[in-house]
Parts: sequence; structure tokens; C-alpha cells
Amino acid sequence: MFPNVFNSMTPAPFPAISLMPVQAMTQQATRHARRVYVGGLSPTANEQSVATFFSQVMSAIGGNTAGAGDAVVNVYINHEKKFAFVEMRSVEEASNAMALDGIILDGAPVKVRRPSDYNPSLAAALGPSQPNPNLNLAAVGLTPGSAAGLEGPDRIFVGGLPYYFTEVQVRELLESFGPLRGFDLVKDRETGNSKGYAFCVYQDLAVTDIACAALNGIKMGDKTLTVRRANQGATQPRPEQESVLLQAQQQVALQRMVYQAGSLPTKVVCLTQAVSPDELKDDEEYEDILEDMRGEGGKYGKLVNVVIPRPGPNGEPAPGVGKVFLEYGDTDGSTKAKVGMNGRKFGENQVVAVFYPENKFAQGEYDG
Repeated sequence: MFPNVFNSMTPAPFPAISLMPVQAMTQQATRHARRVYVGGLSPTANEQSVATFFSQVMSAIGGNTAGAGDAVVNVYINHEKKFAFVEMRSVEEASNAMALDGIILDGAPVKVRRPSDYNPSLAAALGPSQPNPNLNLAAVGLTPGSAAGLEGPDRIFVGGLPYYFTEVQVRELLESFGPLRGFDLVKDRETGNSKGYAFCVYQDLAVTDIACAALNGIKMGDKTLTVRRANQGATQPRPEQESVLLQAQQQVALQRMVYQAGSLPTKVVCLTQAVSPDELKDDEEYEDILEDMRGEGGKYGKLVNVVIPRPGPNGEPAPGVGKVFLEYGDTDGSTKAKVGMNGRKFGENQVVAVFYPENKFAQGEYDG
């Protein structure tokens, strides 16, 4: 009856939706960890020459891990200030490139550093943050240690570190005073576990004595730090450095508070507001909650232990009641659990997830 109605009702075109490819989003999210800063370039350096040079030396030292082809995907040069940002294909290749600090380019040594937007906490979940120790640096005229910026009179020894401190945690503490030129947390070759001491060198050598004075003797967990220049005894900051020292000590205190508050990764996640004391009184209900937490927590990584403190036999308060503690085999699992479970609801309760000090958990202290 109405032959032309449907022909005339052509649908209006939908507005074009621009979708960023998943690969592009991933590249953007990892860029801070895939770029390296290169300083001290010669006036004749250009994007192509820098890209070619770093691709060649990365190949020569065995630093390429993302397959065949060049490691460098992009170079930006600031000719006025003689520095470049060199973007690598992968996070691991960027970390390997950090071993090239001091390499000779156009007849002069160049500095290789992390860029100012590098976020060690985020980068830790993306890939290795240190160069592969088996790189063939001799192939390009470098030696381990000097290339990583860890030689010279300004090298700092950091001893008395709790064994459960990760590289990220130690770096964040040290970087309270400024960016590092070199860093090495010494580990057991067989187990890969920390030996409880590290070495570092600051980019700004003027803060060396300040950092030593501020950090030496402070308590970290159950340990006391020993921090001094590696090749000499303790030195005192000069009078003109006193105000900077005071500020640095305040930063360290803040850093310790942040650690206690659960911002730095540990293997233990504490869920608060997850359960109420009344729910824990009945044995059967308690076992159900325990099983639920094992199931949920196990989705994020290797779950080693679940602890849910209960009230006393007569309902009297006990330390940690209302909290759930999830212990993981590594910080990768605990980090995923903290992100995944924070803000979720169990029953009517909205959970708050924080990291919990491993030493306190190991000692059965649940009231922190």
C-alpha cells in the first residue's frame, strides 16, 4: 500500500567513532618505561644517526629481546639542549639500554638515564627494571659497574635492608632525595633473594652526603640502615646543606609513613571492612567466608595463605578482627589483588585493600 515509505526512510548514518587500537593504547601506557634519556649529544647528532647507533649497540651487546629488527622505534632530539629521548620496542630493551651509560657517541661519552616521567612503581609490573646482567658490554667498550654509574667516590653503600624489600621499594626510598644515576640491589645468585644491601649513585652528586646523613641509622621494619659512601666512613653534610638535610629527613619520614600505610608493594594484602565480627562467630559461617576469600584471592596469583582473625570465645575483641589478610607468592599477585579487590563489595561491605608489612604479618601482628 505504501511502496515508497521504507525506501524513503533511509537510516541516518551513525557518527564515526574513533577507536584507539589496543596495541596503540598499550604502547602509550608503557612509553614512560620504554624511553631512555640520552644527554651530552654532539651538535652533529640527528634522529637517524642516534637511532642507528643505539640499534647497532643494542644488537652488539645482546640487548635485543623483542625479536629481529631494530630495538629503536623513535627518537626525539632537543638540539638546543643536546639531549634525546630514545624510544625502544619493549620495556626490557629499555632497561638493557640503561647499561649503555657512558658509551662513546661521536667521540664523546653520553649519559643514559631514565626520563623524568619514568614511574618505577608502574614500570615494575611491566617488565625488568634493571639491565640483564649477562649483557656483553665489552663488545662496545664498556665494563659492568662503570656503565651502570656505580663507580667512583660518590658510590653509596646501603646496608641493613629488610630482606623482603623489593627493588622498587628501595629505589623509592632512595629517590626521596633525587633521581639515581645507578642502582644495584645485591641478590643471591642461586635464589634471587635480596642479600639486604645495595649500592647507588645519585645524578646530582651534591646530595650524596645529605642522603647518607638522613638515611643512616633509621629503622626500617626490624632492621637499622647503614648508609655511607662505599669507599669511606660516614661524613657530615656541610653547614650550607643543613636545610636540605632537614627537608630530606622529612621526606624519608613521609616515605616510611607511606610504606606503613600500605602504598608500597608487599606480598601481603589487607582487606578492611570486608567482614563484620558477628559473621565470624559461627564456625560454619567462618569456614564459608574463609573458602570464599581463598577462591576470590586465588584469581590474582599464587595465594600462599589466608588469615581472618576472629573474636575471642566469648565474643571479646581481638587484634585484626574485621580484616582479611591474603599472602601471595610474589608482589605481582598481591599488586593485582590490591587493584582488583579494592572498592569491591562482599555482601553489604565495600572493601578497602592495602599492602601490609610482611614482617608484621609473619609475627602474627594484625592490628597495624
